[in-house]
Amino acid sequence: MNGILLINKEINMTSRDVVNCVSRILHTKKVGHTGTLDPLATGVMVVCIGSATKLVEIITSHEKEYIAEVVFGMQTDTGDTTGNIIYEEDTHLSLEEIKQACIHMCHTYMQTVPIYSAVKINGKKLYEYARKGESITLPKREVTIYSLEVISNPIYENGKTKIKIKTLVSKGTYIRSLIEDLAAQLHTIGTMSALERIKQGNYKIEDCVTLSDLKNGNFQIHDLSAVLNAFPKVIANDFLKKKIENGSLLENRYENDVILFKTEDGHPLALYQVYSKDPTKIKPWKML
Repeated sequence: MNGILLINKEINMTSRDVVNCVSRILHTKKVGHTGTLDPLATGVMVVCIGSATKLVEIITSHEKEYIAEVVFGMQTDTGDTTGNIIYEEDTHLSLEEIKQACIHMCHTYMQTVPIYSAVKINGKKLYEYARKGESITLPKREVTIYSLEVISNPIYENGKTKIKIKTLVSKGTYIRSLIEDLAAQLHTIGTMSALERIKQGNYKIEDCVTLSDLKNGNFQIHDLSAVLNAFPKVIANDFLKKKIENGSLLENRYENDVILFKTEDGHPLALYQVYSKDPTKIKPWKML
């Protein structure tokens, strides 16, 4: 069983829980996901099975689209409402104010990684530092916010402003951090109260199945073509095919950084990329 499974993740499950469920239901250990969703979050999880696990790195790099609920006027230690409230203030933000702040957030910038995340520093995950109360300098990552729009009218409750936003972001973007940065644009604080991933690359929420569907046999394993078709293709003759199957370096006669080699009958062989030590050569990246 090789291919891609599109799961609509339920709330209060970790991404690891989903992988374990898929592995158990499909009776295979070769399962990997392509982008962590917090337990609070729901939506698109692209799960790779069998030989498709070689493409996890590629799919993870795809853009992602989310719908999030935001509470302005509240800050928690986790960046979402599952955490402990560390500060509150009254807010009454207008729709126009929030829209303008969203416009200012659409750019590339260095985003601070949240302390409650699995990013490792000195061999230890950040959330492990947080749980032990140890201080650590949080790393920053370059992220791009391609679009950010308000999709609901503000709701004013208990001195807080609540809103829904939709955003398209690059790989590695933390929506919890994005919300805190958006709040800072508005000279206040904010936290995430709900999150749904509605798209990853070309994979949409409406194409996903639930774990219940999976248990009942109501699912489809998608082939790798949707991922591999993004790369320029070269048909390998028998001589070239043998060199590729042996993992040999090849002459770089191509204009692209990554090349997909296929057999004459259309079977994918390997993805090759430019060899950093000698740009006149290309080397195997993903053997398929």
